[in-house]
Amino acid sequence: MGTAPTQCPSGITANFHAKFDNRTEFSCSSFPFTLNLSKLNSHPTSKGLVNKIGSLPDIDDLFWEKVPTPILDVVENPTHLKSLSIRELKLLADEIRLELSSTMSKPQRSFKASLAAVELTVALHYVFHAPVDKILWDAGEQTYAHKILTGRRILMPTLRQKNGLSGYTSRTESEYDPFGAGHGCNSISAGLGMAVARDIKGKRERVVTVINNTTTMAGQVYEAMSNAGYLDSNLVVILNDSRHSLHPKIEEGPKTSINALSSTLSRLQSSKSFRKFREAAKDVTKRIGMGMHELAAKVDEYARGMMGPLGSTLFEELGLYYIGPVDGHKLEDLICVLQEVASLDSMGPVLIHVITEENQCSEDKQKKVTVEKQQEGLSLNDIYSFSNDDHCRTYSDCLVEALVMEAEKEKDIVVVHAGIEMNPSLKLFRERFSDRFFDVGMAEQHAVTFSAGLSCGGLKPFCIIPSAFLQRAYDQVVHDVDRQRIPVRFVITSAGLVGSDGPLQCGAFDITFMSCLPNMIVMAASDEDELIDMVATATRIDDRPVCFRYPRGALVRTDYPIHGGSALEIGTGKVLVEGKDVALLGYGAMVQNCLKAQALLSKLGINVTVADARFCKPLDIKLLRWLCSNHDILITVEEGSVGGFGSHVAQFIALDGQLDGRLKWRPIVLPDNYIEHASPKEQLALAGLTGHHIAATTLSLLGRTREALLLMC
Repeated sequence: MGTAPTQCPSGITANFHAKFDNRTEFSCSSFPFTLNLSKLNSHPTSKGLVNKIGSLPDIDDLFWEKVPTPILDVVENPTHLKSLSIRELKLLADEIRLELSSTMSKPQRSFKASLAAVELTVALHYVFHAPVDKILWDAGEQTYAHKILTGRRILMPTLRQKNGLSGYTSRTESEYDPFGAGHGCNSISAGLGMAVARDIKGKRERVVTVINNTTTMAGQVYEAMSNAGYLDSNLVVILNDSRHSLHPKIEEGPKTSINALSSTLSRLQSSKSFRKFREAAKDVTKRIGMGMHELAAKVDEYARGMMGPLGSTLFEELGLYYIGPVDGHKLEDLICVLQEVASLDSMGPVLIHVITEENQCSEDKQKKVTVEKQQEGLSLNDIYSFSNDDHCRTYSDCLVEALVMEAEKEKDIVVVHAGIEMNPSLKLFRERFSDRFFDVGMAEQHAVTFSAGLSCGGLKPFCIIPSAFLQRAYDQVVHDVDRQRIPVRFVITSAGLVGSDGPLQCGAFDITFMSCLPNMIVMAASDEDELIDMVATATRIDDRPVCFRYPRGALVRTDYPIHGGSALEIGTGKVLVEGKDVALLGYGAMVQNCLKAQALLSKLGINVTVADARFCKPLDIKLLRWLCSNHDILITVEEGSVGGFGSHVAQFIALDGQLDGRLKWRPIVLPDNYIEHASPKEQLALAGLTGHHIAATTLSLLGRTREALLLMC
């Protein structure tokens, strides 16, 4: 009997028991199946994987309409690719693409990036020897084929689900993931560190990093490339160019073409004989002296720049030897180039430019998958893009509508957006005010300082950045905005827990790191009405920076009326429900869970006050004193880390002497650990932030421990 304890507030612990045999047999009418867990646990490709996953997915999630994949069925790990012919590798790529389309029937987000990278993934694992050779990825969305080939195929239906596979690479999930894919742009830096460590230790493994169009917008990529060129360590950087551009009007321009000539040149550039010839030429020019070496290097660089596509000399200037473009769906070319590069003992950093298409799927394959999926009630659009036009109304929809209303009245309002991808809701603002909207992509540091410059120029910038990505721009927030008291209006999206994106994009820390800044006004909306009011409030603040946060997901009310916002009085909260026994002071989205706890406790005869703080900085001192004076228990609730709203409340009430008497104060915050991917409801339960958890904490403080335990059952 196994026991998995779940920590509840105030020391209450709920235990969940489950028993698993080493060999478990499942059977369903359409697809009998036997899984040997002991074999999976002992398999070298799944080292640490079963321990991390903990249990298999539900039967309904595990079995799908099986697409025949005879070659993939015999590939248990990348070593098995070595014995396959080119023809078989091509068939394997097709099978992986069908497998992805079949298993991802319950989508969390688009897997088109992985569909585009299938041949590249197969070629990488065919040429290199992972896990000895290190293959690093910048973006988790590209890695699903990599996961299938590295022993995680059977668990792909659990992707981004509780106790399932991560949507990103994870060191704790597989030995084939040497570094976690973070917010993008980290693979070259980490790979260079591994390459230098390899050289110092005298080892010989290869280090390969894969970046994409999105991550090339981040400054860290170029910092890492520049340092790689300087250190001259052997490192392979692959730019997976899916021809995405930040601005639609640029996409309409000329694209890098791949033809027989460019394919031949790529093979020539990567060939051992050509590289040896270049090295010999370098030695000759060095012996001649009189600047001949520098002149020859420039001639070589510009000559190859003329052969390569526009912009290829940028990588040469940074010190990386450019090879490309290479057709990312032509396995012969990919394998040839990768083998040549892998065979060189002294090559320095190399960048291989690979062109891929995200809609790489033949008509026959699309028709086949379409028929299968339409039988399950899914359209082709669901399969490949997972877009959903009739989605629930979200806080982002509400934000953009409020911004449009304010921008119609205030011509100086502009919007700056940074992050991996633009929220579809923002397209409304871009369409209405195209000259007042700036999407800078994964350049959060630039977004913050750019916004500061806009403000200095007399405009009113709203800088929209997801909480987890704002962390990367914190130095700019401190020095370029707050220290200079520049009125930039930070809109912090995806605040708190983010479901299937797990800890990677969890917005746990923004309350803490924004509220400690001396000049920053810090707010959080508890519902859509307050979000609209906070947009209006931020518009009217012109003497200091301000920020407000809102969670990812649907609105509290889906039928909210569109109305103009009213500016809030700075540093004022409000009482929503008045009682006499206990005070629940919620911050942001957690106000709703405080109301749920109040409803539960009222059934038990407990009168509860629920207050909405609205401001973390400045605090509503008058409200706090009233809550402390009229209640024996004060509980603060926030969806943020230790050091945030509750800490500011504790600082004040301690200095004000409110804790010197009868008052009991307890904070409920996110636990001091990373909460793995699961559904939003499951994550809130794991964090102890549901209405039941808040009510249980209250009962425990009232000495009604038995009722608290019963409430959690």
